[in-house]
Amino acid sequence: MKRNGFTLVEIMIVVAIIVLLAAIAIPNLLRARLNANEATAIASLKTISWAAQTYRTSNPSYPANLSELSTSAPQYVDAILGSGVKQGYNFTLTGDANSFNTTGEPVTPNVTGVRTFFADTSGVIRSSSNGTANASSPAI
Repeated sequence: MKRNGFTLVEIMIVVAIIVLLAAIAIPNLLRARLNANEATAIASLKTISWAAQTYRTSNPSYPANLSELSTSAPQYVDAILGSGVKQGYNFTLTGDANSFNTTGEPVTPNVTGVRTFFADTSGVIRSSSNGTANASSPAI
């Protein structure tokens, strides 16, 4: 007897194997995306910190907020970072004549990022996984 096609059992086995592979791969892909968002947040804080220091060399004080860095001439950061939101993180900057503080917080905690990041005039990037990073948080 000649058989055409696959039996129902064979198709169910193939589907079960595909579901098993997807169940293994999807959490790893989500974790990789979260790690990429955090790496981008660290790089963005380094950029903001450098830009604030450079801004200070040409002006009497540090920038008061993040939009000053993107709207001034010359432009110190691009418009995307100047808007305060980039790749799953919200960024803020506050400054005065003597210092500045900048933070990066996940837009959706535990989805777009786990850690919150902080940098100040010292240029040291600090992180915290409890939701608030500040000058006393451990350096990365």
